[in-house]
Amino acid sequence: MNNYFNRNNMIKTYIKVAWRNLLKNKAFSAINIFGLAIGMAGALLIALWLQNMLGTDRFHEKSDRLYIISNRDTYQGELQAWTNTPKIMGPTLKSDFPEIESFTRIEQDDKFLTSYGDKNLVSSASFVDPGFFNMFSYPLLKGDKTNPLKDANSVVITEKYAKALFGDTDPIGKTIKIESKYLVTVQAIVKDPSSYSSIQFDYLLSWELAKKMGFVDENWSNNSTYTYVLLREGTTLENFNAKIRLFSQNHINVGDNEIKSTNEIFAFPYKDTYLYNKSENGAYTAGRIQLVHLFTWIGVFILLVACINFMNLSTARSERRAKEVGVRKVVGAQRKSLILQFIIESILVSIGAMILALVAIVLVLPAFNDLVEKNLTISILSGDTWLFLIGFTLLTGVLAGSYPAFFLSSFKPLKTLKGKLNTYSKGISVRSILVVVQFSLAIILVIATVIVSQQIQHTKDRDRGYNDNGLAATRFTGKLNSGKIYQTLRNELLASNAVLSVTKNMSPVTDRYSNGWGFSWQGSTESDKRISFDRFSTDADAVKTLGFKLVAGRDIDIYKYPTDSNAMLLSETAVKQMRLQHPVGQTINGDGQDWIVVGVIKDFITESPFSAGYPMVVFGPKSWFTNIHYRLNPNNSTAANLKTIEAIFKKFNPEYPFEYKFIDENFEAKFKETQSIGTISMLFSGLTIFISCLGLLALIAYMAETRMKEIAVRKVLGASLTQVTSLLSVDFIKLVIIAILIASPIAWWIMDKWLQDYSYRIQIQWYYFVIAGLMAILISMATISYQAIKAALSNPVNSLRNE
Repeated sequence: MNNYFNRNNMIKTYIKVAWRNLLKNKAFSAINIFGLAIGMAGALLIALWLQNMLGTDRFHEKSDRLYIISNRDTYQGELQAWTNTPKIMGPTLKSDFPEIESFTRIEQDDKFLTSYGDKNLVSSASFVDPGFFNMFSYPLLKGDKTNPLKDANSVVITEKYAKALFGDTDPIGKTIKIESKYLVTVQAIVKDPSSYSSIQFDYLLSWELAKKMGFVDENWSNNSTYTYVLLREGTTLENFNAKIRLFSQNHINVGDNEIKSTNEIFAFPYKDTYLYNKSENGAYTAGRIQLVHLFTWIGVFILLVACINFMNLSTARSERRAKEVGVRKVVGAQRKSLILQFIIESILVSIGAMILALVAIVLVLPAFNDLVEKNLTISILSGDTWLFLIGFTLLTGVLAGSYPAFFLSSFKPLKTLKGKLNTYSKGISVRSILVVVQFSLAIILVIATVIVSQQIQHTKDRDRGYNDNGLAATRFTGKLNSGKIYQTLRNELLASNAVLSVTKNMSPVTDRYSNGWGFSWQGSTESDKRISFDRFSTDADAVKTLGFKLVAGRDIDIYKYPTDSNAMLLSETAVKQMRLQHPVGQTINGDGQDWIVVGVIKDFITESPFSAGYPMVVFGPKSWFTNIHYRLNPNNSTAANLKTIEAIFKKFNPEYPFEYKFIDENFEAKFKETQSIGTISMLFSGLTIFISCLGLLALIAYMAETRMKEIAVRKVLGASLTQVTSLLSVDFIKLVIIAILIASPIAWWIMDKWLQDYSYRIQIQWYYFVIAGLMAILISMATISYQAIKAALSNPVNSLRNE
């Protein structure tokens, strides 16, 4: 018992002494706490973001048995995998394989007009099967919790959407109208999907309603929906995948179908789809998980740099703490008690830094959320949060204080009390190594930031294949889907003087809604049917409106050439893939009919701007359409043009709000994720450089402190300010140069691997490393100069008075 109280009193004494030391050296303590707080705040922000990514789609109670059905096949000689499946896949799998306990299809992000009373909202709907709520953990808060989507007349809405559509009125049992003609009754309210869910929706509709609306087909070659299955307990994934592998082929390769499918299907754990969202060689092994790995290392780097900074700051004061250590050892203090003393002091600094870091996180979290497009929060009331923060604080305190504790406690009492302690060495010291490590990590981040920004700019400068200046698109909704109304709408738009030209298309020019294979032409081979072509469509004026660059032939124009209903344009890449010497006039068979090639256009970018160009076919009016593009008249203001266009759209489609997208903004949005990564890297590399400079400041302060007498003697003997400043600075510039030499090959290797993910990419240039190196040298020189000049200007009398 006495030992317990003695130990307890001893720790209290250590805390008091540590606290007094911190208060005694307020400036030093403030710098220490501030530097460590920056590192901790940066690491915690990254941890908060990565925790959200790692937790996405893993909250479902049955996640260990929940799978998404995926496809695998070879196109253009490359084994690919994708998660879209035929609509008929789910119910057929369920009926054929007893291992499946439940299934659901999810048709996501259909935008529908929803009406109740005088309220009209266009919102995101998803069609699902009844098994949805049995499989996914989206809590039903009110209404029918057993089978809320039992028929085509049922709808389940989220809390947020209930408030938007019904206000404070109880929505259960209320009837709402979908697309102005389908009546559905609110059966239940579901909790809003959290930021941990990749499935987001405003309301859920029954798959039976999708049938009534004409969205369902039984075409085994139409991969257009997502299929999820819940396997029964005890079912192994390997055995199940072996059984279903050829399931799709067995349904496609029937009858006289001359194109034999080699498609395979497999189940993939749903909880892993968010992180492993990119296929490589037909397997999901890459994607966001690479981002997790990258920023895990960045978080570790930042915290490590902050801890190194603390070590350098602490050991820089070794001369002042030496006599304290000597006295304590003389009166009987053991080394382990001194180590504990310094560790406790470090933990106190870490606690102060954590408080400051949490304040900083609260202040910057809204901006950080905008950057990463998340709704990250810190659960202050959660016990797990506090356990993590306490553990993180203690770990950081011990890590940062370990080297100073062992270093300071190693001083010999006789030397320290005689004033003969001199820990400075012209050779390689631990502190010099730590500064090199700091700047190496910082320079790696700076080089990475430079390369990311150059890759983004390189891709933005790429020839897009169309002219997006003043080009806008509107999705067909309601009455606009009628061919007769479209013709009148088109004529009024052209007569309005607000637009120069109009074309209707399968998708916005920046997006790909469809691709397919099985095309044949004169001279084609059986293997050519395995070429996958991106699809687009137009009725007329695609070249004029979208700014396509015509290489050969002419544009499709159903109004000038009535026979153009089955006309086709080919991209240059498509012509190369088809090996056509004279493509104009050729007949291409695909999608169940013959198409006549009337022109060839340069490749244009759909989907990712970082990818290489894919072969593209542009169908004439016998295809399908979802969007209308129009080019604004530059002689009028954009606001005036849009006001005129809106009035015309509202005239023909009064129930629907007028919505439009500028194509240049659509294109810019494709860079958002990569730009966010670049911005985050830039911010954290800036923080790392700043913390590193604090460490450099500490080391030069240490050198100046340990060499004050030498500096004084040199000044007495006539050394100039420049000579003394150079004496203190040269060694540190050498350290930074060493860091540049170490960091450059490491950064090149990391970024070269990162660039391999992009088909359209830059070559890493030597001057990227020069830019980063010069930046590091200039910043470090600015930091060094301040302390060096301060030491050079000091009065030598104060340093020599004891001699």
